[in-house]
Amino acid sequence: MRRLRASAGFTLIEIMVVVFILGLLVTLVAPKIIGRTDEARRVKAMADIKGIEEAMHLFKLDNGFYPTTDQGIQALVTRPSNAPHYNPDGYLDKLPIDPWGNPYVYFSDGQYFELKSYGADGTEGGAGENADVLSPMAR
Repeated sequence: MRRLRASAGFTLIEIMVVVFILGLLVTLVAPKIIGRTDEARRVKAMADIKGIEEAMHLFKLDNGFYPTTDQGIQALVTRPSNAPHYNPDGYLDKLPIDPWGNPYVYFSDGQYFELKSYGADGTEGGAGENADVLSPMAR
């Protein structure tokens, strides 16, 4: 009984070795993960923009025009008064917000549109994390 009790559990040395190995892994892996949040936000913004673009194209297929700047992206969620063949379920579930917490910027004359996010600073222009994320369809 005494021998069984003595072999149960871990020694302090074993625990210290495991903690050391975990610490070593964190120091090797953490720098590669940390600092990629800006890149992840830009990728998320591009994916959102692509989804909004697809909804815009469906809206145009149904109605013959893109929503105007005044109607905005909101026209994909709630029916504007001049949309004769609006999908009863809408084209988006809710109004999207960019990964930095700002609304996407939309300009349209009804035939063409431009969609973008102003990036981390929320203002037009900028570089790095503050750079605008533009729709591939932007003219």
